[in-house]
Amino acid sequence: RMQNSRSKPCSCPSLKLREVASMYFTMVAAFLVILVVALQGSAPRQSDFPYKVPLDPQGLLELSWNVSYPEQAVNFQLLIRELQFGLLFGMSDRGEFENADLAVLWSDGHSSYFGDAWSDAKGQLHMDSQQDYQLLGARRAPEGLYLLFRRAFSTCDPKDYLIEDGTVHLIYGILEKPVHSLQAINISALHGGLQRVQLLKPNISIPELPSDMKSMEITAPDVVIPSQETTYWCYMAELPEGFPKHHIIMYEPVVTAGNEALVHHMEVFQCAAEFDSFPHYNGPCDSKMKPDRLNYCRHVLAAWAMGAQAFYYPEEAGLAFGGPGSSRYLRLEIHYHNPLVFKGRRDSSGIRLYYTATLRPYDAGIMELGLVYTPVMAIPPGEDSFILTGYCTDKCTQLALPAAGIRIFASQLHTHLAGRKVVTVLARDGRERRVVNADGHYSPHFQEIRMLKEVVAVFPGDELITTCTYNTKDRSRATVGGFGILEEMCVNYVHYYPQTQLELCKSAVDPGYLHRYFNLVNRFNDEEICMCPQVSVPQQFYSIPWNTFNRDVLKSLYGFAPISMHCNKSSAVRFP
Repeated sequence: RMQNSRSKPCSCPSLKLREVASMYFTMVAAFLVILVVALQGSAPRQSDFPYKVPLDPQGLLELSWNVSYPEQAVNFQLLIRELQFGLLFGMSDRGEFENADLAVLWSDGHSSYFGDAWSDAKGQLHMDSQQDYQLLGARRAPEGLYLLFRRAFSTCDPKDYLIEDGTVHLIYGILEKPVHSLQAINISALHGGLQRVQLLKPNISIPELPSDMKSMEITAPDVVIPSQETTYWCYMAELPEGFPKHHIIMYEPVVTAGNEALVHHMEVFQCAAEFDSFPHYNGPCDSKMKPDRLNYCRHVLAAWAMGAQAFYYPEEAGLAFGGPGSSRYLRLEIHYHNPLVFKGRRDSSGIRLYYTATLRPYDAGIMELGLVYTPVMAIPPGEDSFILTGYCTDKCTQLALPAAGIRIFASQLHTHLAGRKVVTVLARDGRERRVVNADGHYSPHFQEIRMLKEVVAVFPGDELITTCTYNTKDRSRATVGGFGILEEMCVNYVHYYPQTQLELCKSAVDPGYLHRYFNLVNRFNDEEICMCPQVSVPQQFYSIPWNTFNRDVLKSLYGFAPISMHCNKSSAVRFP
């Protein structure tokens, strides 16, 4: 009936969606059941799916994927180690189960079904009228069931998630009982969770590595992971005495087998060269026992987050470490995420640095873009998406960059807990030319150094504009800029070459104009707010009644008022 109807559109029978769906499912169900039986045997080759991440803390679900840029699609392989009655897998704006885009595998106890579904604002599941998760196959192996499916980046279906560069919040739910229909699945009763990944990895060719390459592991010394949800662990390591200058040319994670779902992210920092020695330490970073001097170990050498691969420097550059004027002391920081509160787990994870004594033509550098850490930049409470912007101005790049310019090849975005989006754009001659790095689903819990798809050239006189979007719906007082976890930041650490003296190119609103804002608020307010100079800027922000007028005027102020520019050399000395 359906085939004939193509030639005579008018006689097309009005098939209800449910019937189409059931026909589709009967076909798929037969396909799936037959497949599961027929494909007993080998697991797919690892090389076909280079990216891999555990979805749940127990490691029962393991996702691998590859990206086809010519076809604009992602191919997924999901390993389900202990299949019960199916599962949900999908994507949503921030990892919620409401308004999510889902692929669902379910069983009524007799047959298995697979389909593309979506959830509404109440979390009720609906079959999607446009089926965009395409089932490629299923196979049983000794370790579990492999489910292979694919999804286009963009499907033009309003119910579907648009897969973009940057962070993607993946969600999963395990069905522990048979269900007679998709609508019968109760999302709130599911055993589920979320995992953040960068799905669209850049398609970068791996540079040739030199024959004299050596490696060094900076790893935790058989630590017992504390039995609490979140731990930041700090461990001090040191380079050998008299270690000469080398170039780091790549690094990769070393994760203790069995702890893949617990090691959330890791960073190696180099300490400040002005101190001759640093105390040994091996313990939680927030412990009262941690020596204060460790706060001077902030220069990032390597950063890895779950789901990331090895990081390669471009062929013509390497990150310098060792030699005179460089500290021998390194600090490893590991974030353990242990929501199931496992006790007594031992861990020796860390980062393996690959380095060479044959120096490459250029030293790589790291530059901070965005906002200065200062309370003059603040976000009112109860805001859904409040925007702050930091500038690296043309005057600064004119002074500090070489005539041939610099090449940005990687970027790490950073905010504290209220950050929701971060973007840096390059402007030239007063026009925005290109995006350097953007993350429209940014999460402060997932910060990795990301290699850019294409190297971005920045020349003297260019501007780099970094914009952060914040959500303070759950806060009752203003959030000011600063170092505390409940204060905010807006930073993009860009990795570039050749290294210049410019280490920080950031801005903030001119404090004089902020003072005028406080005076204006005072004039329009019934209750006197003390705006005297001896009251700190945070106190002044905390005492503002946040009516629409005071909010809108602050937004306008940040949009038009002059800025104070920080164009700094490494030693925190400003360029004139």
